[in-house]
Amino acid sequence: MSQISPEKRKKMIFDSMSERRQKHLLKRGYDKWDPFQEPKDPIDIRKDKTRRTSQMLVREFLQSRTSEEYSNAYGRGVLEMCIGIINDEDRYRGIFDFVIWYYDLLKKEGHI
Repeated sequence: MSQISPEKRKKMIFDSMSERRQKHLLKRGYDKWDPFQEPKDPIDIRKDKTRRTSQMLVREFLQSRTSEEYSNAYGRGVLEMCIGIINDEDRYRGIFDFVIWYYDLLKKEGHI
C-alpha cells in the first residue's frame, strides 16, 4: 500500500468537510490551516509552575479555609482566578499584581 502525501491527506480532509466549514477555512487561509497539529492540553491536565493542576490548587486552597469563610460564588472566583493564572492571561495577572500591591499597601499603612 502506497503512502499518501501530507498535502494529499490535507486535501482529502478538506474535501470531506461541509461546504460551510470549507468556506470558513478558506477565509482564514487554506495554506495556514494545519489539520495535523497536536491538540492543546485539556484544561484539567494543564499544570502550573508547582506542577499542580487547577483542580489540585483550588482544592488545596479551599481546604485551608473553613466552610464558613466561603460561599459558592467565592469558590467560583477562586477557580476562575486559578485557571486564568495557569493560562497566563493578562487579565488575571493584572488582578494578581493588584492584590499583592494592595495587600502590601494595607500592611504598610497599618490596616493589617
